[in-house]
This record gives sequence, structure tokens and C-alpha cells, in this order.
Amino acid sequence: MFAVLKKEINSFFASPIGYLVIGLFLVVSGLFLWVFRGEYNILDSGFANLESFFTLSPWIFLLLVPAITMKSFSEEIRQGTLELLLTKPLKPIHLVLGKYLGAMVLILLALLPTLLYVVTIYALGKPEGNVDLGVILGSYFGLLFLGGCYAAIGVFASILSPNQIVSFVLAVFLCFLFFFAFEALANMGSFSIGAFGIEDLGLKEHYKSISRGIIDTRDLVYFFSFIVFFLALTNFRLKSN
Repeated sequence: MFAVLKKEINSFFASPIGYLVIGLFLVVSGLFLWVFRGEYNILDSGFANLESFFTLSPWIFLLLVPAITMKSFSEEIRQGTLELLLTKPLKPIHLVLGKYLGAMVLILLALLPTLLYVVTIYALGKPEGNVDLGVILGSYFGLLFLGGCYAAIGVFASILSPNQIVSFVLAVFLCFLFFFAFEALANMGSFSIGAFGIEDLGLKEHYKSISRGIIDTRDLVYFFSFIVFFLALTNFRLKSN
């Protein structure tokens, strides 16, 4: 598994993909938070908090994480190296986990530089340091878990097709579906808010919950179950090839 993880990380940074993903995330979030005028601009809001960053990031991740994972298995299938990998003394689940953890390392590396935003709003607080660090920490955990769910979906989508573009589009669709669709369905005219617990089936509700700064075991169980489910589907698909 660790050999696969190392190979994935090396492949990300041996090509422009790793640098491009990290750079795009930082540039896009930085422009919306500090440069472009509008609802996401922290300086315009007059409040020393990162709520706009944690509202915007899931939508940026919706495109960037599938871009990271789209080649995980698609490239192996296209090049015919997947069969070679499966002949090695490596269990399919270890191959899946190696690919998945490689994507998670890149997501974590993209998030680390944004800690500078925390330092900035800490200095902007009136008085200095007047920020809710508990909410910020919870939001970072939520964003990391959300990225993990997106990555699990992306790895699964990548094993369904040898075409990276198809894998990317499918991953984006599934990520959007699980993040937004259940809340939209719960708010439709034929449903009352949260009717039948529909909202609780979606990623957005649990992301919002953990972003309040309270680590609820129900949210943790949901995220871990979601990730395990899609990795298990990927493992099943891999073994059936």
C-alpha cells in the first residue's frame, strides 16, 4: 500500500498536476476572499471570520478533487498496467487505499497554506485575536472530511472508465449529487424541511453540522461510512475486472 501511495505522490509532483491543483485552489480562494468585491470578500464583510472561505471551498473542491482522482485507475486501465499491478503481491484493497491516500495527501497540502488566512483574520480581529478558533478548527475538519468523501467518489469513478474525462465528469456529477441534491429535495414544495431525514443523507448537512465547531459522533460515523462505502465499491469493481 505504501509503495502505491509513494508512487501516487511522485506522479502528482512529477507532472504539473499537483502544483496546478494546489495553485488553483489557493489562487481562486484568495481572489474571492481578498480581491474580488462581493459576498465572499472578508474585508467587505466587516467580520473577522472565515465563514466565506468554508462556504466557497466545497464548490472549488467539487471540481479540483475529481481532477486529482480522475487518473487514479483510468490511466492504469488505458495503459494496460492495471493487470500488471494486480499480479504483484498486493491485495486489491491495498491498491485502492494507496490511490485514495495519495489524493488525500494532495488535498491536505492544498489546505495547509490556507492557515495563513487564520493568522490574517486573527490579526484583523477587534481586539486582536477576537475570533472563534473552535468554529474554524471544526470547519477545517469538516472540509477535510468532505474532501475525503469527494476523493472516495473520484477514485470509484476512475475505475469505471479508461477515459479520464468521463471519470472526471462522472465524479463531479456524483459529488454534486451527494453534496447538494438531498438538501434541494428536502426543500422542494412537496417536502417539509428535513422531511423523512432526507437532508441527513447528504454531505452538506453533515458538513454544516461539523463546521459549527462541535464534533458530533453522528457526523463522524456518516463521513467514515460514506468513504468506506465508496472505497468498498471500488475494491469490488477492481476484483471483478
